[in-house]
Amino acid sequence: MPLLKNQNHREGSRVSSELQRLSLEDVTTAQMENLQTQNSAVDSKGQNYEVVFGVSPCLLAVIQGRRKIYRLYVKDGETSHRASVVKVCEEAHKRGVPIQRVSKKDLDKMSGGRVHQGVCLQASPLYYLKEERELRLNRKDQNIPLWLVLEAVQDPMNLGAILRSAYFLGVDRVASSVSHSCPLSPVVSKASSGVMEVMGVYGYGNLEHMLKMKAAQGWEVVGTVGAESVESHVSITQCSEFEMTKPTLLLIGGEGEGLSRRLLSLCQTLITIPAGRELCSGIESLNVSVATGILLHSLLFSKRCNR
Repeated sequence: MPLLKNQNHREGSRVSSELQRLSLEDVTTAQMENLQTQNSAVDSKGQNYEVVFGVSPCLLAVIQGRRKIYRLYVKDGETSHRASVVKVCEEAHKRGVPIQRVSKKDLDKMSGGRVHQGVCLQASPLYYLKEERELRLNRKDQNIPLWLVLEAVQDPMNLGAILRSAYFLGVDRVASSVSHSCPLSPVVSKASSGVMEVMGVYGYGNLEHMLKMKAAQGWEVVGTVGAESVESHVSITQCSEFEMTKPTLLLIGGEGEGLSRRLLSLCQTLITIPAGRELCSGIESLNVSVATGILLHSLLFSKRCNR
């Protein structure tokens, strides 16, 4: 135990000395009052910004360069000596981002009382990518891409968790309906552990048009439903029995309602996750982010098996 304590002390001293190399400023009261707690705001110079919070979202936002970064705020005190926080500061410093010390109370206000891990970032918002922009696939198995298509996912925590799973498992594109869907907010970024800063989400004003176009190009449109939730013109297959053998669009509906009837009518196949027991009334389904992770793993596993 004494050895571990000495190691921690040396690590803390090293990190502290590294932090001292950076140019940190003390934020003024007037500057702090200019920061808003809303998801998006406009400052006195007319710049549209929002406050990203948490170590991973802030670090990846700085590194990826998809946002315009205005200022990094770091908790003054012991928290700012953690190696993860120092890494954020170093990357921001490399790119000429002003860094300021603030109190935990100030960070709490900036993040709307959410867990910020001692760092907040004032930056321009991220938006859904334009549907006209084409995705350049860099994967070796480009002949069998998988796109995840979301309809009306409204909970930012769910969207963030879905993005994290999609990126980790290897989805080629994430697309979403623009209407009735939550925006790409700092809450989504935090819930995704920063994946939202890396993986763009394409927004579609008309999902039906896109699905019809991809189906005409030979893609398979796969919808998702509860085991006994809908009457369908196509059979419902358990996800473990579905084999992904060609370019596929996996459709996921929003919380509560699932896929709309107009999108269900375009599906060539429907898949479901079977329950492992007889369910009590009122517990008929999984959380949408959990279900999405299971379905993605099942489809991508079947693709690997069919190579």
